[in-house]
Amino acid sequence: MDDTVARFWDKYINKTTACNVPEGARRWYVKHVEALISAHPDHRLAELGTAEIIKYLEVIGRKPEMADWRYRQIVDALRILYTEILKPEWAASFDWQAWFESARDLGIDHATLARIPDSGEIVANVSSTSLANSATKQCEQRFPVLFERMVMEVRVRNYSIRTEQSYISWVMRFVLFSGFETMDDIQPDRIAAYLEHLAVKRNVAPSTQKQALNALVFMFRHVLKIPLEDHIDFARAKKPRRLPVVLSHGEIKCLLGGIDNELYHTMASLLYGAGLRLIECVRLRVCDVDFDYKQIMVRNGKGNKDRVVPLPDKLIAPLRQQLDKVTNLHDEDIQAGFGEVHLPYALALKYPNAAKELRWQYLFPSVKLSADPRTGKVMRHHIHENNLQKSIKRSADLSGLPKKVNCHALRHSFATHLLESGYDIRTVQELLGHADVSTTMIYTHVLNRGGRGVRSPLDE
Repeated sequence: MDDTVARFWDKYINKTTACNVPEGARRWYVKHVEALISAHPDHRLAELGTAEIIKYLEVIGRKPEMADWRYRQIVDALRILYTEILKPEWAASFDWQAWFESARDLGIDHATLARIPDSGEIVANVSSTSLANSATKQCEQRFPVLFERMVMEVRVRNYSIRTEQSYISWVMRFVLFSGFETMDDIQPDRIAAYLEHLAVKRNVAPSTQKQALNALVFMFRHVLKIPLEDHIDFARAKKPRRLPVVLSHGEIKCLLGGIDNELYHTMASLLYGAGLRLIECVRLRVCDVDFDYKQIMVRNGKGNKDRVVPLPDKLIAPLRQQLDKVTNLHDEDIQAGFGEVHLPYALALKYPNAAKELRWQYLFPSVKLSADPRTGKVMRHHIHENNLQKSIKRSADLSGLPKKVNCHALRHSFATHLLESGYDIRTVQELLGHADVSTTMIYTHVLNRGGRGVRSPLDE
């Protein structure tokens, strides 16, 4: 090794130290840079540009064995190389943070994993991964049949993975609280005592107590086949009346303008422009966007309902560009021997080739492939919802917005601004997907009621 090369690596290692890279990881950072050099034998590192780095990250993201932590480490190693050592013009504007945050493993607790109702092996995996502590493990070992049946009944009804995890968690807590020793001991006369314990001792929210009740009712009715009384008498947690956080038009413009990442800017604009929930946005597929009719089909929304929402004119061009990126990425995945995506329900069985079709690909795909922990198939899922949440919060903080801003505030603002523009409450209800108009009525607080509708006597 000549002196020039030795000085380069010494300088790089010193920079990793200055960037607080753990001592044990520094040699791996060097290996990641060496891998980049090996992948471009005919080019010097300084000659590589944005296109080459993106292509490199996409290629290594297709490796099935690429763990989430390792992918993030590679991104960080390249960031230090180009922003701290080589410093080309493009490096300062390259969104390293977006690539760093976009890599998420497809864990067993992912929100949109397939329902597999007939797999007994998976039950233990779900419960041990989601509820990993000694008390719950003992509970699982004591009542294995109960939790196997619980998971099977939940999946037969196509409930979401989050509902499955929540129900299993509440059942375990109920069993531990009541001190049951055998399956025969599990009786509904302990439900009221446990729910009152949650309200009085734990001071949980009403929605939390209701969720626990739903889980226990589900267990007794569908798993244990024990009839319950129509009314269970217990002390209910008090539900406070909360008004939604609504941003003004100026605040919306300021918030969206503070999101530098093009992808997250488009997604945040969709939350506001179409009134989407966060999970509805990340789950959008190519076939859900209709450019001709300027509408978006929201499938399997809250309550397992579909609805149609408007496609803003300002988002047509960005979404077409995103669609082109998805098309190119999917073509490369197909050439590499991958290209599958998770399909809802039994579509994968009914249409064996549909999982590789472009129309079913996610509109906002992850930057790396992931192995489905239930089927073992390597596929490209959608990006993790946490990335958009962090981007919006970061923009709100940098913009100095005093309100409590999150992704759902954009949906609240969508509904409120429609009502301010003169749209009737039924139309807004349909666009939001509310089952009851009383839920939508909460947005009328910004109309001729409350603070804005009353002139203070001080101003008189």
